Amino acid sequence: MSVEILDGATIRDFVEDERAFNGTVEERFASLDTNCDGLLSYAEMAKELMSLRVLETHFGVDEVRMSPDELVQLYRGLFARFDHDGNGAVDVEEFRAEMREMMLAVANGLGFLPVQMVVEEGSFLKRAVERESAK
Repeated sequence: MSVEILDGATIRDFVEDERAFNGTVEERFASLDTNCDGLLSYAEMAKELMSLRVLETHFGVDEVRMSPDELVQLYRGLFARFDHDGNGAVDVEEFRAEMREMMLAVANGLGFLPVQMVVEEGSFLKRAVERESAK
């Protein structure tokens, strides 16, 4: 992990750079597709979905308490957002479309003022910062 300064424009520019964004999508998809069938099952995506830390509410402390059944339901709902055609698997185009939407939502949420953020190595946000730094 590293602390980076970024804003909405950094993320938006990364998403709009098809070569950089699509390359990142394809790398991440391939790393998740453990059986190399060109599709992501719920089991293959579960760790990635959990890394989104949707329950984190305050400086790395998960304050929300949910039962195991509620957590499964939450992560299955997130998986369903990626599985656009509802066939129980996510192909690379579905993955790309949802990652684009998520990244643009983050960009819109950040706005135009720079913020300091902890980002994970190899994450989409880290790749956006690296692309901006390389300019």
